[in-house]
Amino acid sequence: MKYTTLPHTDIKVSKICLGTMTWGNQNTQDEGFAQMDMALHKGVNFFDVAELYPVPATAETYADTERIIGNWFTKTGNRDKVVLATKIAGPGDYTAHIRTTGFSKASLNEAVDNSLKRLQTDYIDLYQLHWPERQTNTFGIRDYKHNPNDGWEDNFNEILHNLDEIIKSGKIRHVGISNEKAWGTMRYLEESKTHNLPRMITIQNAYSLLCRPFEGDLAEVALRENIGLLAYSPMAFGVLSGKYIKGTAADNARLKLFPRFARYSSDQSTEAAKHYLKIAEDNGMTLAQMALAFVNQRPFVTSNIIGATNLKQLEENIDSVNIELSKEVLNAIDVVHAAIPNPAP
Repeated sequence: MKYTTLPHTDIKVSKICLGTMTWGNQNTQDEGFAQMDMALHKGVNFFDVAELYPVPATAETYADTERIIGNWFTKTGNRDKVVLATKIAGPGDYTAHIRTTGFSKASLNEAVDNSLKRLQTDYIDLYQLHWPERQTNTFGIRDYKHNPNDGWEDNFNEILHNLDEIIKSGKIRHVGISNEKAWGTMRYLEESKTHNLPRMITIQNAYSLLCRPFEGDLAEVALRENIGLLAYSPMAFGVLSGKYIKGTAADNARLKLFPRFARYSSDQSTEAAKHYLKIAEDNGMTLAQMALAFVNQRPFVTSNIIGATNLKQLEENIDSVNIELSKEVLNAIDVVHAAIPNPAP
C-alpha cells in the first residue's frame, strides 16, 4: 500500500480509501465485514461512509452502513487501526426523511451524535458536509445556472463556528467538504483564514476518466490551497470495469439495479469507455486497473475511494495502487478525453 497525509495534519492515510455505500443494500453486513477485513489486511486504513448510506437512500435503510461499520468495530476492536470519515447529509427532497434543517447548529450536533452512536466510537477523524445547501450544479448538472430565487443565505462563517465547537468537544478531529464547487471551497477557506476557524482539509468529489471537471478551477484550488481531493466514483458506477460493454455485468450490478444513474451509461459515456478499454487491453491491463491507476496518479488526489460488491473486485481495485501508467498511456487517455470530454459530469 502507498500512503499520503491528510492535508494540514499528521494523519497518514492509504492512497486507496474503502468506500462503503453498498453495505446494507447491495451487500449484507457479513459481506461488509469481509470487505473491511480484506481492506485492512491489504493496508487500507481509511474508510469513508455517510449517514445517508446505503445508496439509493431510503427511510427504511437510513444509516444502515454506519451501523454495519460500528458493529465491525465492536466485533474486531479495530477502531484504532482506521481513519474514519463520515458526512452529514445535505438538504433536499432526496433527504427529507433524514431532516430538513440543512447545516444548522442543531442539525450538525444531532448528525454527529447519531453517527457516533451508530459507529460505536467516541470520535470521527474527518467529518464532511455531503453537498452544499445552496443551489448549484452538482450530481450530473454540467453548467451552473444562477437562480435568483434561491432562498439560501451565506452561512459559511456560522457553519465553521459550529464545527469549531464540535471539534473542541473532541467528537470530530477535522472537517471537509463534498460535492463542492470552486466558489464554495474558497469561501470556506477565506472564513477559516480571516477568523481563525477550522480549515476544510479535503474535498470529496466525483472524479474518473468519464468525469474530469475537477481539473478546471478546483484542481488549481486543491494544489495552491493544499486541500486534498478524495475522489469518489472512480469506476463510474462500474462502467469503467468494462462489464457493461462486454455484457458480463451481474444481475446485482449498480446500473442494472439503479438505472436512474444514467449519466454513466449515456451513449457518450459508453463510447468513451470503449476507447479506454482498448487502450487498457493494448497495454496489458484491465480497464478497471487503468481507470483506478489514472486517478491514483493525479497530483491533487489525496485518496481514491473505491467500492466493490465482492471480494474479487475489491482485491483488484486495491491492487491498482501498484500500477504506474506510462506517459504513452496517459497521452492516449488524453486523446480520448479531448474527443469526448467529460461525458458524465
